[in-house]
Amino acid sequence: MSENLAIVILNWNGKSWLEKFLPSVIMHSKNAEIYVIDNFSTDDSLLFLQTEFPDIKIVKNDKNYGFAGGYNEGLKAINTEFYCLLNSDVEVTENWINPVLNLFKKDTQISAIQPKVLSFTNKKYFEFAGAGGGLIDNLGYPYCRGRIFDDVEEDKGQYDDETEIFWASGCCLFIRSKDFWEQNGFDARFFAHQEEIDLCWRLINSGKKIFYTGKSKVYHVGGGTLNKQRPQKTFLNIRNNLSMMLKNLPFPKLIWILFFRMILDGAAAFYFAYKNGISHLWAVLRGHYGFYAHIPGTLKLRQNNQIKCYYQTKWLIFKHFLGNKKS
Repeated sequence: MSENLAIVILNWNGKSWLEKFLPSVIMHSKNAEIYVIDNFSTDDSLLFLQTEFPDIKIVKNDKNYGFAGGYNEGLKAINTEFYCLLNSDVEVTENWINPVLNLFKKDTQISAIQPKVLSFTNKKYFEFAGAGGGLIDNLGYPYCRGRIFDDVEEDKGQYDDETEIFWASGCCLFIRSKDFWEQNGFDARFFAHQEEIDLCWRLINSGKKIFYTGKSKVYHVGGGTLNKQRPQKTFLNIRNNLSMMLKNLPFPKLIWILFFRMILDGAAAFYFAYKNGISHLWAVLRGHYGFYAHIPGTLKLRQNNQIKCYYQTKWLIFKHFLGNKKS
């Protein structure tokens, strides 16, 4: 089945990441086609690929569309049954593909799958982006098995299972191409961050399943393309999370949850300012204004079949910051 798989890496000025991690992808991905979508890089990424890895297929975007739009544009040129959307700062391991494809083969309702995501810099621990599979609480706060907000767990085999989850990490996202395009891909307005959660939520609303397998593992640097300490990341996360909820939450929960979240965002703005600097307070405000600008387009994208049971726990922010829940 790996012959029906395209491993697709989105690149923007990421020569150093390609140089470091592309060899592991080539070594452990026999029979799969490997593509690099170049998001209009201005460094010498393309020259490097053509010189050092001439067998890698290259798709050139005509401008930087961001993570979401960049994949949407580039994937139009790739015809295959399965995509693996892989960050350029990910090291893959031996036999990382077969457990995923076996799950797809067992259940045609599974649309997307992620492997175990561990930290490249501290390989005993899970990595922020994905860990042991993504979940969401009743207020729309994303978390993972193995990571709650900034607290990550040590990998002791506690997530070596295969189980249904709510969202699969975009750092290593296996997805059926048919299902990807039936949902019109990522929401390109997001640019980057939480676009994979939104896509998975839409897939679940349409009756599909999202899965995790601990039989496959990868190591992710994290922050390789946008460091989480930068205000721009705070802005994108705030704006995109609110837009995602407006698009996917069922009525009547939608109104009170959005209102409550905006109050909590106000408190978070001062927390971010204290922890990371005043620029993050302004990033939260910008995120809200960006959300307001998105409202007309987001309402048009709402579907008619929002699931009611989208969350696995309630009030995670209070359990974490007041109740000290870290795992």
